[in-house]
Amino acid sequence: MKRIMSIQDLSCLGKCSLSVALPIISAMGIETSIVPTAVLSAHTQFDGFHIRDLTEDMKKVKEHWKKEDFKFDGIYTGYLASAQQIDIVIEYIEAFSRPNNLVIVDPVMAEDGKLYTGFDDSHPSHMARLCGKADIIIPNISEAALLLGMDYPGEDCSMDKIKEMLLGLSKLGAKCCVITGVHFGNDRLGFVGYDSLTNDFFEGSTKEVKYRSNGTGDVFASTFTGAVLNDYSIKDALMLAAEFTCRCIDDTAKDPNRRTYAVNFETQIPWLCEELKKNI
Repeated sequence: MKRIMSIQDLSCLGKCSLSVALPIISAMGIETSIVPTAVLSAHTQFDGFHIRDLTEDMKKVKEHWKKEDFKFDGIYTGYLASAQQIDIVIEYIEAFSRPNNLVIVDPVMAEDGKLYTGFDDSHPSHMARLCGKADIIIPNISEAALLLGMDYPGEDCSMDKIKEMLLGLSKLGAKCCVITGVHFGNDRLGFVGYDSLTNDFFEGSTKEVKYRSNGTGDVFASTFTGAVLNDYSIKDALMLAAEFTCRCIDDTAKDPNRRTYAVNFETQIPWLCEELKKNI
């Protein structure tokens, strides 16, 4: 069984970050080891949440794992709260990298052209350093613009602009760069990627469900990571992630008893497992 390390925060209530990554990737047959960067009583949509920063504990986990000589087939990072945490994650990558393991970075830090609360203007440059250590990066349009230090082009920017951004992102160092949340028209939403090894662009999309919810990016990134570790090609892994995320959003939008703070990814796990069987 393959093993992946996921480094991001853990919300005790609310489906995002590790509380999404752990069940989804595990359901996909990948042993999932976690490095919590912080523990929150509930995710940040809720007022008055309690948070315990685990930056110092991250160092101790790394030291123990290195002493035990644990091996990992991949490293997947999500939300990181500070430049110090980014530095520690880079240390993890350097400590546990080996031939043929994958480093996947979801540079979670912004949406709608704005950094998340708590990040200052220097955060994108620190995240760009981490992206330079990755094999695959999967920013949204806002994050891509910030990583490049350019003006936000809007969610409906042209395909030429998306490709220009991808070429710029590839110069950070990742072998494959993917921009998510791309509008294709005709109510289609998807991704565009660039493989710097082959100099090829590629894309894919699903129907766009007009419903917004927290955690959808984490669902997408986690499913993509699980698929790649199951030997899907990058494009096929992205399509599986896009289709699964679309189904989760659609299920939630149609659910009269839905929660307002997350999508119903649990209801779609059986579908995901059946899709995986087709690739075996």
